[in-house]
Amino acid sequence: MQRLRKLFSITAVRLTILYSLLFGATALGLIFYVTAGTVKILKQQVTVSINEELKELSEIYEELGLNSTISALEVRSRAPGANLYIVSNPAGQILAGNVLDLETGVMNKIGWTYHPFSYTRFDNSKKDELLALARIVELPNGMRLLIGRDIGEPEKFRHLIFNALALALGSMVTLGVLAWFFVGRRILKRVDSVAHSTDRIMSGDRDERLPISGSGDEFDRLSNRLNSMLDRINLLDEGLKQVSDNIAHDLKTPLTRIRNTVEASLVTRNNNSKHREALENVLTESENLIKTFNALLMISQVESGSTTAQMKQQNLSEIIKDIVELYEPAAEEQNFELRSDIASGLIVNGNRELLSQMISNLIDNALKYGKSVDSDQSSIRIEATLSGGNVSVSIADHGAGIPEGANGKVLQRFFRLEQSRSLPGSGLGLALVNAIAKMHFATLTLGDNKPGLNVGINFPSINNSV
Repeated sequence: MQRLRKLFSITAVRLTILYSLLFGATALGLIFYVTAGTVKILKQQVTVSINEELKELSEIYEELGLNSTISALEVRSRAPGANLYIVSNPAGQILAGNVLDLETGVMNKIGWTYHPFSYTRFDNSKKDELLALARIVELPNGMRLLIGRDIGEPEKFRHLIFNALALALGSMVTLGVLAWFFVGRRILKRVDSVAHSTDRIMSGDRDERLPISGSGDEFDRLSNRLNSMLDRINLLDEGLKQVSDNIAHDLKTPLTRIRNTVEASLVTRNNNSKHREALENVLTESENLIKTFNALLMISQVESGSTTAQMKQQNLSEIIKDIVELYEPAAEEQNFELRSDIASGLIVNGNRELLSQMISNLIDNALKYGKSVDSDQSSIRIEATLSGGNVSVSIADHGAGIPEGANGKVLQRFFRLEQSRSLPGSGLGLALVNAIAKMHFATLTLGDNKPGLNVGINFPSINNSV
């Protein structure tokens, strides 16, 4: 009983039983409908045939009399597939016709015999029980005339239809059970394997993934989506762990400097200039910490997708031109030449503030780390073009670039190259750029400018007019 209860708790089993019952009820209804319709049609044919013949015999009787009517009955009774013809006296005794014997009481009633009655023909050598339907009329001289129709063939036809439909119903139920046994059990095995993998994941095995059979069915598609979700969760967990470790490691230094500065200022007595200098240092370090935490907060917001609601069509050409104009004084002060080649009317789908932040970070990085090693005059080239329907943006400098094999690492939070550790920064600029690019479904590439770094961003195609 426990096993049976467990079996009925499975959705596939319940659905199979429900559908089998529905199909069975439909098939039964169809059987009775078709059978009843067949019987009705056959009865209508019998009725029409008897009424027409009775009309003809009535006309013969009225015109030629009883003897002619009996003669007509004799002729018709010998025809192949003839109807039943009986002429009897008022007591029900058969005087003429093609019927040897009749069920008792049939001739006692005038009108239709609504129920089949048994009879015996003269040529019934097999002694089979014959059934018929008939109409009885009373002649003016008191004698009675019966005209009937054998219903043996229609009954056989009705039974044939009933048996065929019953066989179809049985086949349907059998095939349904077989389909559940072979297909349902296979589905249940897939569900059990998914449940087993889920249990392992919930127990802490983050490397476990849902099984994929390779058939490409809906289970495989669902497993692929869930596996991608698990990969994404693992990636976010790793990122969170990395951020926690980096915060503990990289923010320890500025906090220590703030503490040492404040402590040194407290030790110094009656020296206003020292106190002021200490406060300025604390203010600078605090501002750097605030910038770091703001960058972390923005990366988290971008990666969580909380800013996607503000996504709409933006004129990227105007955004880049405004940022280049904003950075021109700083570039000139640091002896940089900003060269730009920006096509007009480049439209992308995105968030204006984040797009501005992304371009600003790249230009700011180029100003920090793109100093030419060969000459005093350095240059930064900014290009934005339309290529194959996609908007491509590149920002190139002639600095030291990124060592081979470090392209992926510089996109991580707080990662800094050795040659850049002496310069101000927190190692979050390119991480934020990468997060914004992913949110805009753009492709970020870090290439070698020989010398220097060439950062390329390729936005997905959208209607653009240049």
